[in-house]
Amino acid sequence: MDSVLILPPESMGKNFIPKEYLPKGKDEYYQRNLQNRPPKPGWRNLRSDEVETLVKNDNTADNWDEILVTDSFDPNQIKNTRFCGLIRIGRLRNVVIQHHDLRMPTGITNSVIISCDIGNDVAIHDVHYLAHYIIGDCNILFNIDEMHTTDHAKFGNGIIKEGEPENVRTWLDIMNETGCRRILPFDGIITADAYLWAKYIDDKALQTNLKKITQNHIDNRRGFYGTTGNHTVIKNSLILKDVKVGSHCYIKGANKLKNLTINSSEAEPTQIGEGVELVNGIIGYGCHIFYGCKAVKFILGNNSSLKYGARLINSFLGDNSTISCCEVLNNLIFPAHEQHHNNSFLIASVVMGQSNMAAGATIGSNHNSRANDNEIQAGRGFWPGLCTSVKHSCRFASFTLLSKADYPAELDIPLPFSLLNNNVSKDQLEVFPGFWWLYNMYALARNSWKFQNRDKRVKKIQNIEFDTFAPDTIEEIIKARYLLELWIAKASLRQKGETVKSERELVQLGKNLLNGKESMVNNLEVLGENMEKSKRKVVILKAFAAYHAYNDMLYHYAMKNVIAYLSSKPKATLSAMHDDLKGKRQSAWVNLGGQIMQQKDLDKLRHDIGTGKLKSWDDIHNRYNKLWSMYILDKQKHAYAVLCELTGTDKITEKHWKSALTKAVEVQQYICDKVYISRKKDYDNPFRQATFRNMDEMKAAIGTIDENSFIIQVRQETEDLKKLVKTLRNRK
Repeated sequence: MDSVLILPPESMGKNFIPKEYLPKGKDEYYQRNLQNRPPKPGWRNLRSDEVETLVKNDNTADNWDEILVTDSFDPNQIKNTRFCGLIRIGRLRNVVIQHHDLRMPTGITNSVIISCDIGNDVAIHDVHYLAHYIIGDCNILFNIDEMHTTDHAKFGNGIIKEGEPENVRTWLDIMNETGCRRILPFDGIITADAYLWAKYIDDKALQTNLKKITQNHIDNRRGFYGTTGNHTVIKNSLILKDVKVGSHCYIKGANKLKNLTINSSEAEPTQIGEGVELVNGIIGYGCHIFYGCKAVKFILGNNSSLKYGARLINSFLGDNSTISCCEVLNNLIFPAHEQHHNNSFLIASVVMGQSNMAAGATIGSNHNSRANDNEIQAGRGFWPGLCTSVKHSCRFASFTLLSKADYPAELDIPLPFSLLNNNVSKDQLEVFPGFWWLYNMYALARNSWKFQNRDKRVKKIQNIEFDTFAPDTIEEIIKARYLLELWIAKASLRQKGETVKSERELVQLGKNLLNGKESMVNNLEVLGENMEKSKRKVVILKAFAAYHAYNDMLYHYAMKNVIAYLSSKPKATLSAMHDDLKGKRQSAWVNLGGQIMQQKDLDKLRHDIGTGKLKSWDDIHNRYNKLWSMYILDKQKHAYAVLCELTGTDKITEKHWKSALTKAVEVQQYICDKVYISRKKDYDNPFRQATFRNMDEMKAAIGTIDENSFIIQVRQETEDLKKLVKTLRNRK
């Protein structure tokens, strides 16, 4: 059991680093001296008159000779404070520093200071225990119960210090509750690192070297002091232990902060508010954590927020994300995630970004399993609707929208941009592929713009693909079209009572039906296969419309990227474009934490880490950046290959080109029209109008559809494309 020890008085502020961990010829301050260089012209001892003033002001010290100051030192600014160990104080003048409406005189009052370095013009008042910290310039530390650092502080990094056993290492159990996908946190980690580590657990060489790289990434020597950056404010807080705080950080009313790195800067200040309890974490730049949030064993990406009692445990929340009120356990969440409601939870999942969790959504119930080793994998744009319940284990293609329902069994949905409906009256699962394109265009078109606009990061370490249509989603579309061809052919044969043919014959039959009359397909009952772990039917709705919607999406993606290529090369001919972009379509792509890359490039990355060619996280991040710099061309090559397949050729000729340009304009005009129509429904809804006295009140409250800024933007983009196409028609 814990006990209270009695030690000699000289132990206060002494022997911070145990003797067995001190290098030969070094004292207990050697790490501190490396962390904080002396000012110019340097520190000096107190004069006798300064000591006399300090004593008159009810200050005490174990040894006044161990208090060092600068030439600009006013002892009258220190009152009723006890000093222990080596104390070094920067410039101290009779001035007032202000943060928001809080004004505090510089100086140190009513505090206990143990072995600390204190920067210039600092206000430290009513800090009852401040030990082993390096305080930056212009800090306000006010009304803090306890703020100290241990000799083995790791500041949230998943390393072990000299002499520590392996079992004290902090792991994060992401994606799975059993810890089988655990990763080590470190300052600077991004979602790409986490997914690389957690997903490829069968790659033993990769796993071994990632652990080794992380251990070597952080200095494992003992004796590092906690730090606060310049212009940092910490007030009305209870406990800060082993916390590294960046500059311009604002912490107010926190209950407990322990074993953390809090990144913050003047350009991207981080704020932590009332009632917060954070333990074992890495917090990115520009984050906001307020109002009773609890986070344990966690990572928060840059420009992300926790609010209103959110609970984040064993989870990584990617950049540009917000979680409020709810419970999030054992997850890896890629950038741009929104979850705002108290009665929702997300457990044991990898959610690949641009996602939204509605109120009442419970993603990850384990009630259908004998153990807690199940997972959910959701592609980009995952959106479970109000009061949606989904059980482990499930997999969802990109931009899957779940209607309100209690889904009774495991799901594997390979059709992107789909709407799912659990039809209880017919006891069947209904899947409407391409729903976003056909009926929710406003939200779909706005998606890319919205997430780019919300990206307020200054330090953009994680590369993110914001475009809805990228190689990952396009390959899902291509696979989905193939499945629709297959299933429609089977539906036709079932209706006729004919025997099933070979897969090749089925696909050709499906293509013929889908390229024929819509009525021929609409009369069929198209059934999905291997999409739900149940014996009931999975019915594909409006398969004909969905198939052709997918076709338009492919054209939109292909032409957008090919036009971008030609726009960047005004003198390029079609033949030159072919020479630059030709090649077999690369069908295997991976969403690595928000960055899209070819599977072969990821496999090479894994190999180079496993063999030791990449020796540090800096090397790995540099590889990410190199692949990102190649990505635009890789995407254009992929788009060109898709365009060739759509036109049934190996090379785009002038004839193909003009036809494709016409199709591009048609699709863009369709997008423009559908954006307007899908949004107009909200304005024409009589039930929405019912809350207003008249149309004038409604207009004053929500404006008119023609004033909608995004609709205006899409119309302008459509006109710009038409003008650009006119100039591109002459390319030969």
